Amino acid sequence: MKKQSRREFLKVAGAAALGAGLAVSCGPKRPAPEPEGPSDSPDSLEGKPEVLPPLPRRMTLHFRPYELQLQHTFTVSKSSRKTTPGVQVEIDYQWYTGYGEASMPPYLGHSVDSVTAFLQRVRLSRFADPFCLEDILSYVDSLSPGDAPAKAAVDIALHDLVGKMLGAPWYKIWGYDPAKAPSTTFTIGIDTPEVVREKTLECAGKFNILKVKVGLDTDKEMIETIRSVTDLPLAVDANEGWTDRFQALDMIYWLREHGVVMVEQPLPVGHIDDQAWLNERSPLPIFADESVQRLADVPGLKGVFSGINIKLMKCTGLREAHKMVDLARGLGMKVMLGCMTETSCGVSAAAQLSPAVDFADLDGNLLISNDIFSGVTVEKGKLVLPDTPGIGVTKL
Repeated sequence: MKKQSRREFLKVAGAAALGAGLAVSCGPKRPAPEPEGPSDSPDSLEGKPEVLPPLPRRMTLHFRPYELQLQHTFTVSKSSRKTTPGVQVEIDYQWYTGYGEASMPPYLGHSVDSVTAFLQRVRLSRFADPFCLEDILSYVDSLSPGDAPAKAAVDIALHDLVGKMLGAPWYKIWGYDPAKAPSTTFTIGIDTPEVVREKTLECAGKFNILKVKVGLDTDKEMIETIRSVTDLPLAVDANEGWTDRFQALDMIYWLREHGVVMVEQPLPVGHIDDQAWLNERSPLPIFADESVQRLADVPGLKGVFSGINIKLMKCTGLREAHKMVDLARGLGMKVMLGCMTETSCGVSAAAQLSPAVDFADLDGNLLISNDIFSGVTVEKGKLVLPDTPGIGVTKL
């Protein structure tokens, strides 16, 4: 029998454990022996005996701010912006680098300073190797009660690192069929009729469904403007912009008549009884966005919403997002994947879960002009997941 190299064994054993949904057991870290003799680069090992070069003995975390530039001013019911602050993260281990990012739309209360302050507290060197996903990410989560974007950045980079070590993308590790990845919506922000018409004409031929931001007194004008140039199915997101349940119900019936297929967060977060009343009577599925942040929020939303919108920057990353998908399905709820304004790093990470959901709103990378990664693509409106190991990105 051919002798199995350490790297091959690592891939096989790790894939078996992670693919089965098991947490790899990690004991306390022990000092590695000092290397003996000269080292070779990984590329120089072909045709040589099974002697690996000395490896770095710990994970190292690096991060830097990176401001995302939007192609158009982005307006929702509560704010407008032309840029989104972000932080890019890298985790190095052995010959591998995992990429992650934090994106912080200002209305969520996070900032570059808060993210970097959190990341400065993270000590990955206390763990023996990256496969201790449950242990590492439980530790990261324990460092503060909030800081979800910063935690997501570490989570994404760690998943990218482990996937690269296994030599497989996460949708394969989880057992998902990439052909089942849905179409993604493309978002049209609130604007003047002229700008809305122009934006719609730019994208209508490239997508199968559009998402429209509503929640102001111009809602019907927005929809009618879009309908003047395309008959594509529409999703609408009110971002808590409606406050009266009766008016909301009337609006939803009107939207259905104009080709809308789902509604996101119509009422403010605290209006649970009104939202449950609306959900019971709505002719369209209603998805929670601001009302759902993390796994613990999901059980209380059954019967209040038809489904949930999962965003990595809210739920701390892929580890928890995967659990949220399974829990929502177990409760009989629909699932949507969303994103903030992000590079292809964050969007491609979320896309690893896309074959398991009903709707995808993974267009954040398409809204910016300074993406530094290539990853998931959109072909004829449908998400196409690359076979690249990890979260599926290549740094440009």
